[in-house]
Amino acid sequence: MFVDHLQLVDFRSYTGVDVALGAGVVVFVGANGQGKTNLVEAVEYLSTLSSHRVSSDVPLVRAGAERAVARARVQAGLDDPRQLQLEVEITPGKANRARLNRSPVKRTREIVGVLRTVVFSPEDLAVVKGDPGERRRFLDDLVVNRWPRMAGVRADYDRVLRQRNTLLKSLSGRMRGATPGADVAATLDVWDAHLAAAGAELLEARLTTLSDVVPHLAKAYADIAPTNSDATAAYTSATTFEPGAGREELTAALTAAMAARRNDEVARGVSLVGPHRDDVLLSLGVLPARGYASHGESWSLALALRLGSLALLREDGVEPVLVLDDVFAELDATRRERLASMVSGAEQVMVTAAVGGDVPAVLSGRRFRVAGGTVTEDD
Repeated sequence: MFVDHLQLVDFRSYTGVDVALGAGVVVFVGANGQGKTNLVEAVEYLSTLSSHRVSSDVPLVRAGAERAVARARVQAGLDDPRQLQLEVEITPGKANRARLNRSPVKRTREIVGVLRTVVFSPEDLAVVKGDPGERRRFLDDLVVNRWPRMAGVRADYDRVLRQRNTLLKSLSGRMRGATPGADVAATLDVWDAHLAAAGAELLEARLTTLSDVVPHLAKAYADIAPTNSDATAAYTSATTFEPGAGREELTAALTAAMAARRNDEVARGVSLVGPHRDDVLLSLGVLPARGYASHGESWSLALALRLGSLALLREDGVEPVLVLDDVFAELDATRRERLASMVSGAEQVMVTAAVGGDVPAVLSGRRFRVAGGTVTEDD
């Protein structure tokens, strides 16, 4: 899978840009602030409807413009000439619109998964060093990359969680520590059932995906890092369930956990049980990476998580576009060469760099100079 052509209108810093790309290695070189990351961010957005840089769509629209358009022609593979055109129109304050082969789709998220990407950027250090939400997002993004329909499950869970929290907050002000009455309990039972059902499906997918990616994570870290530490990852949850539990068992476990914490939830006005409270424990050897790993070890572990994701998707039969956004400047010479040799065989690798010399020679391919809102291919 690769992006054959990219077109942007009022996206980030670009009034308009039209770039023919193609398979293999594509390198965008330019000084900081010139817009090279904006190009790969647009590719990521067309794949996931999200950005690794911001949580809101507002910054994606050029200042002074009403909306932005990102459009790409995607080819299925090196040996598969089928092509699709993806388009997203981003309008702050309104619902975004998407098109597939120029035909509107009912829901924007229907295009998620048409283009698959794995993006590694300096922001990934937060997956190792940051709060649990960063690790949950990493795992959920990988889940959706494997099974695009899970984007809907994830959205359903978030919607039910918001509505349940609204109910709990309203009850918190009224109950003042009293035990919920029968009518309140009945209402909460309904929301508990919805949250447990969506939560169990998300939790099952998380557990399966984490188990599947760990061997690839361990191998990638061993290949990158100049140490012998073993990289591992384990799922942590306040909800008690048996290893290998299926969806029914997970639903029951979540329902029981919510029942046990009901009075606390009403008192505090927030949902205290569910996948939104879970974490992934990343370790190097016997020590947790967070708080113990050095900067170099943390960086290598973050990179190994992305390379492990790439390997898992390939094992699933998917050849995603790999994006390396401004990462080579952060690596020493040994890690640069190891990383380059590991990814050079991907169908498409998009690289951004402030200094072209930071990109190892093994990643030779098309090079574009990015400056002043223009993208020009080097001779």
